[in-house]
Amino acid sequence: MLSYTDLIKGVLFVRNGDPYEVLESSFSRMQQRKAVVSAKIKNLSTEKIFDVTFQPSDQFEEAEIEKQTLVLLYHHRGEYVFADHLHRENRFPLKEEMIGENKKWLTPNTEVTALFYKGSLLNFRLPIKMDFKVVDAPPGVAGNRAQAGTKAATLETGTIIQVPLFINTGDTVRVNTESGEYVERTEKA
Repeated sequence: MLSYTDLIKGVLFVRNGDPYEVLESSFSRMQQRKAVVSAKIKNLSTEKIFDVTFQPSDQFEEAEIEKQTLVLLYHHRGEYVFADHLHRENRFPLKEEMIGENKKWLTPNTEVTALFYKGSLLNFRLPIKMDFKVVDAPPGVAGNRAQAGTKAATLETGTIIQVPLFINTGDTVRVNTESGEYVERTEKA
């Protein structure tokens, strides 16, 4: 069992039958009051984030989350089909609603880390940085500016991001999937 002081960033626990992950936590004690832990927690089933306060009497069961590497095989008619990276016959279809905003970063053969709780697939996590081919980038126009400029470029997934002016169609760029921002060019066309 976990006590309220064990709830630090990254800890997985069960609350009301659902698995949660601690995103942030802070311990505070005010003069003659009881010490409390204020935390920001994420429900791993629904992806909703909550701000909660835990008391000394609160105890939690540690969540046993199994992590497994899956590969996206294909997507068709709003369904994404993943397979175990070692055993391709073990397939996991997911509806587009469950994928959410992550669909703009998914291409065939993308490896993701899936989270399983009690044998059922909760969700998955993308690599933080991924490489994509630029399929459309207007030519950069040099001008009189104090800072480097940016332009909109379309990636192979159809996602549009801001990139530096020197990026051209056919280049491969690295993108931070959490922020959606350009990181660097990895291959020149």
